[in-house]
Amino acid sequence: MHSHEAGALHAELGHPAPAWLRTPDDVNALLPQLWPATVRRGPDGAVMVGGRSVNDLAAEYGTPAYLFDEADFRARCRAFRDAFAGADVYYAGKAFLCRAVVRMVAEEGLGLDVCTAGELATALAAGMPPERLGLHGNNKSAEELARALDAGVGRIVLDSFDEIGRLTALARERRVRPPVMVRVTVGVEAHTHEYIATAHEDQKFGFSLAGGAARAAVDRVLGEGVLELRGLHSHIGSQIFDTSAFELSARRVLGLAAQVRDAYGVHLPELDLGGGFGMAYTTQDDPASPGDLAKSLFHIVQTECSIVDLPVPQLSVEPGRAVVGPAVLTLYEVGTVKDVDGIRTYVSVDGGMSDNIRTALYAASYSATCASRASTAPPILARVVGKHCEAGDIVVRDEFLPADIRPGDLLAVPGTGAYCRSMASNYNHVPRPPVVAVRDGQARVLVRRETEADLMALDAG
Repeated sequence: MHSHEAGALHAELGHPAPAWLRTPDDVNALLPQLWPATVRRGPDGAVMVGGRSVNDLAAEYGTPAYLFDEADFRARCRAFRDAFAGADVYYAGKAFLCRAVVRMVAEEGLGLDVCTAGELATALAAGMPPERLGLHGNNKSAEELARALDAGVGRIVLDSFDEIGRLTALARERRVRPPVMVRVTVGVEAHTHEYIATAHEDQKFGFSLAGGAARAAVDRVLGEGVLELRGLHSHIGSQIFDTSAFELSARRVLGLAAQVRDAYGVHLPELDLGGGFGMAYTTQDDPASPGDLAKSLFHIVQTECSIVDLPVPQLSVEPGRAVVGPAVLTLYEVGTVKDVDGIRTYVSVDGGMSDNIRTALYAASYSATCASRASTAPPILARVVGKHCEAGDIVVRDEFLPADIRPGDLLAVPGTGAYCRSMASNYNHVPRPPVVAVRDGQARVLVRRETEADLMALDAG
């Protein structure tokens, strides 16, 4: 989010950006593009989110804890909904999902993408209308597909020939005609980490366009006549800042749509360009706003449709990280501060790779600040590390923290809403942290903290 857009979001939420947000030269500054919109420092220097001091939240809920800025999350949902007016916006639940988030997404007018039976069950339990759900996944079981059909899921994104066969058989048994989309692997190399680039040829998702599998999948669906082919789907990766990759993806997918029209006389009414829109984890990231994304994608689709003489399809997108990622910060307590031979200072916190695996998995970058107080000490270059028995247990690889950082201080890491709680583990038998929503001075638990009793409950020995 650009700095002026971050300021606009603060204004929308009733918190005009104060002067100290625009002075990033000291260790107490909180740059608005990195933090949830209600975050500020209180009179005592402690970070506040949703009108509550992190000192009070830590005392009440403990650490580590994911602090969920509900006003910020809802504002980002609305920003995508309004920017993509006339299109369909599906929140990608894999980024972070719980029943409360499902209800927020529904209330703000978005659809929801789910990838597994567990995510589907969560969505239905929270009351999401099934027609506003989409089901993804590269290895959907017969049981998962049957549950989707029985629930009346609005669309199923086909990912393999095996799946086409499974879904066709299930639909015949039930005498239903489920709406489906064919996921196309377009061969576009998104500028992102290898593990989150999903449109190049050598990976597990979708049907290859270049190899002819995508056209064969369309032919099979239309030839069987059991499934309702609504359109084509393409997802090129995650943490993407440049829309040029979407332009090439749209060109190739719409080229296939034109082939389908020429072969069958069928105009596919929908096009999904996926998600993967980037967010700011550090000052090096400069993601586009929802408005700029929408303007660019609408223009791309209209232009490419005119080239191949196709009517403009109903567009859909699937933001996840860009909605929930910036709305959450993780709060830790510092336990050990260790200076290693003048090389760097290691600041150890009471969490780590069990609550945020992304640094170890993707070499992801994060920011951090001393949150329990302001400091007049000069900055030092520090590495924030966890408590786990791995040298790679790093939370923030490099960050300037105050030289007087000490045990008992609270440390806040912004941008942890996406894939941190979703990918959390019990490594070293550490219970997973809670998710605490804060809004207008009130806090409530969305996902409770795990306990040692929870860990033992699954132990059958």
